Amino acid sequence: MKKLYLVRHAKSSWDSVEMDDFDRPLNERGEKDAPHMAKLLKHRNVVPDRMITSPANRALSTCIAFAKALEFDKKKIKKETTLYHASPEIILEVLKSLPEYETDDEVILLFGHNPGITEFANSLLGVAIDNIPTCGIVAATLNIDSWKEISFGCGQMDSLDYPKNS
Repeated sequence: MKKLYLVRHAKSSWDSVEMDDFDRPLNERGEKDAPHMAKLLKHRNVVPDRMITSPANRALSTCIAFAKALEFDKKKIKKETTLYHASPEIILEVLKSLPEYETDDEVILLFGHNPGITEFANSLLGVAIDNIPTCGIVAATLNIDSWKEISFGCGQMDSLDYPKNS
């Protein structure tokens, strides 16, 4: 059994319309929500073996906030360029193709973007989530022994938490 936490990046700023989408930072609400949601996982005794994130500023900033709260070494954060606006198939492939030394990891936090992360959760877990809100966390238990075995339908949703319901 593996545990996967899918985290949509926290609320981002639209203050500068000229700014490239990739570079958009977190806004004030996002800066508050990310540590708040990370503390929720800390209180549930979640200890990640791996954190994988889109390198987009808002996703990486969310991931760093979680790493700080969960006492995870920021140098071990894996930035995966293909997660930037990834489809469910790409997200699946990222997890499936973890290097051999990472396949034993039991708990992974993955940080990404909508609509892909919501669509991925639905396909992976056989659920019908309309929208994972910003800084929302889908916790899942996967019926696999190795990340190479991950496939759509292989898990069940344990919880869906987001700032307004926690």
